[in-house]
Amino acid sequence: MPAAQNAERAARKHPRPQTTVREPSEISCCLKYVIFGTNVLFWIFGLCILTIGIWAWSEKDTFNNLGRLTNIALDPAFVLILVGTLTFIIGFTGCVGALRENTCLLLGYAIILALLLLAEMTVGILGFVFKDWIKAQATGGFQAFIVHYREDPDQQNLIDWIQEDWLQCCGIEGPKDWDRNNYFNCSSREVGSREACGVPFSCCRRRPNEIIKNKQCGYDVRKPGYLSQGSQHIQSPSDWQIFERGCLRAGEEWMEANLIRVAITGMTVGICQNYDVAKIIYEKGCIQAGEEWVERNLLLLACAAVIIAFVQVLGICFAQHLRSDIWAQKAKWH
Repeated sequence: MPAAQNAERAARKHPRPQTTVREPSEISCCLKYVIFGTNVLFWIFGLCILTIGIWAWSEKDTFNNLGRLTNIALDPAFVLILVGTLTFIIGFTGCVGALRENTCLLLGYAIILALLLLAEMTVGILGFVFKDWIKAQATGGFQAFIVHYREDPDQQNLIDWIQEDWLQCCGIEGPKDWDRNNYFNCSSREVGSREACGVPFSCCRRRPNEIIKNKQCGYDVRKPGYLSQGSQHIQSPSDWQIFERGCLRAGEEWMEANLIRVAITGMTVGICQNYDVAKIIYEKGCIQAGEEWVERNLLLLACAAVIIAFVQVLGICFAQHLRSDIWAQKAKWH
């Protein structure tokens, strides 16, 4: 009996732990970390874009000269700051909201994506309905780029990329539009501008096997009689009092003495006959080139828009599903 009593006392002092069955969580770990991982990338990407935009503004000393921002919407650095800030906010709310299971941040993430999707659909519909208005705005923006070409290095690099690499065009409707710029206006020749009656190098067609592009290829191309300049005229030899040599021999000697000059003249004439200004620079305006590019790539653009919209809708659904899982788990606790 004492042994039984001692065992009973020991059981009371050290009760055997009860095994509890852990209930499965209502929150999907796969969904949680898919949202987290995707938005970490967006967060880093947005931070990089924002940093580049701020650096570009600081290089132009824009923060100390805010009065220079006459066309802030057309400033590439401002566009980078705007896009970077929006991407950073989306990535932050999605990343932290999913990791910390914060329903408020996930709700904000879903709302931002929904508003962004609505804005994209609105812009797409309005762009299709008001095509002429969009074209007029694009023309006005391009005119501002041309006027301020030498004043803003970001706009200069952007328009060079549009003309040389993307659309392979020159000006709005053609090279004559560069008369709007003070440096390229033909009247600037009077004040000593070497670029007068010319176009930027980005208007020039790249020659075959050209490694380093000639930055002066656009000089004087809009000047009247540009192609005839530089051609050499053959001068007749001096008159002799008595022609003692036969004409055949004299012709052979003259050809030998003027071989280089004749070759240059022949090449110049051949170039002038077969090499017009359109083969030197792009004559198509960038607005027309842009319209043709959109028409050629309409299917690709439509597919890209559908994919972007699908990804945004997927993000909204994922965020809302994770919120409902979090609320279901909280309901179990209470």
